[in-house]
Amino acid sequence: MAVDINVVKGKMEVAGLVGPLWFLGWLFTIGFTGLSFGKAVWAILVWPYYLGSALG
Repeated sequence: MAVDINVVKGKMEVAGLVGPLWFLGWLFTIGFTGLSFGKAVWAILVWPYYLGSALG
């Protein structure tokens, strides 16, 4: 029985990278800005704002 193997070069799934990058950015923002628990929960959605205001 023959097995067909298709190799696609140069294709990368971006969806598998976005989630971990977002999570790492969120954790970095919490540590860098020293957010309280309430703000850290809110920063799940708006962590770029908190990071920008801390760097600005």
